[in-house]
Amino acid sequence: MINQTIKKNIQENSEEMIRIRRKLHSEPELSWEEYQTSQFVYDYLTGLGIEARMTEPTGVIGELKGGEEGKTVALRADMDALSVEELNAELPYKSKELGKMHACGHDAHTSMLLAAAKALADVKEEIPGNVRFIFQPAEEVATGAKAMVAQGAVEGVDDVFGIHIWSQSSTGTVACSPGASFASADIFKVHFKGQGGHGAMPQACIDAAIIASSFVMNVQSVVSRTIDPQQGAVVTVGKMVVGTRFNVIAENAEIEGTVRCFDPAIRDHIEKQLKIYADHTAAIYGGTAEVDYIRGTQAVINGAESAQLVQQVAIEAFGEQSVYEEKPTMGGEDFSFYLDEVPGSFALVGSGNPEKDTQWAHHHGKFNIDEEALATGAELYAQYAWSFLTK
Repeated sequence: MINQTIKKNIQENSEEMIRIRRKLHSEPELSWEEYQTSQFVYDYLTGLGIEARMTEPTGVIGELKGGEEGKTVALRADMDALSVEELNAELPYKSKELGKMHACGHDAHTSMLLAAAKALADVKEEIPGNVRFIFQPAEEVATGAKAMVAQGAVEGVDDVFGIHIWSQSSTGTVACSPGASFASADIFKVHFKGQGGHGAMPQACIDAAIIASSFVMNVQSVVSRTIDPQQGAVVTVGKMVVGTRFNVIAENAEIEGTVRCFDPAIRDHIEKQLKIYADHTAAIYGGTAEVDYIRGTQAVINGAESAQLVQQVAIEAFGEQSVYEEKPTMGGEDFSFYLDEVPGSFALVGSGNPEKDTQWAHHHGKFNIDEEALATGAELYAQYAWSFLTK
């Protein structure tokens, strides 16, 4: 199943992959602003002789045509950075952009997929089929995958595979279990309307701060008392903006939060319950509520056949000890929109190493990766494509 030429190519080009990753890390670009990154990717692919096209505004799709007819497998990497200030002060390739940082590993994903493309191009005459390389913008705002799908990223594709670096697991490990992997991720916004007035005369007012506070305290019972405790679900209120001045009773309150779950029926249920709780809480105090529920990513559900192939590839490439089972995470991933179109799976590649201080959580200012994980991810990308097309 494993192609030894691919393995050798990635090993021989690991230093180049590290250099690319460090370049991307030092030059982060936010969602829908990945102009320099996408141009670099485009130039690299075409330099390998891989047909490539830019998508609007900042995506890249490459197509490697094998020497024989066959199926098409797609490999996806995301490219955008976050609005996070880097705290790795001594890092020689620290972000050059104030308030911007690759704090989630997308620089690693891009460099790994470029290395995989180079390795696959080296054996293209032996490939029975085609490999499509999807370099996606705007994963962090959950809109990039939709845009890529709309621009033909998975047209004619038989299977799609993606990877995420995972700092919570040890370097060199791989997880890809059939079934739920990442949760759906939605946003809700609630506007409570009361009646403002003087802070010394509450009897003449309807306090939006009280309404909002009551809602925040009570809305958790949507999960604890209306959903089967064996089903995963999270409702988090992350933002509250209430009032204008210390001695003015608030007329307006704005709340924003997120909902995470794996089951579409539970998703529908929570959306309905949020509106019921908001309306009834406001009514108790004489106010009103408006709820805006914004659906984000779908749940990432790994196909059984694809996930099992990932495990087989990992065992043969890296050894049986490399494969472990990761519990589903409540994090969101817009890779789900590719899986809505074609079968596939999404794997986690461990990059955590306390000795190298790379165990920090994703989205933290000290996030970094153990660069030994890059070769694991690059080979997993390439060997998965090879195995899928030759099985």
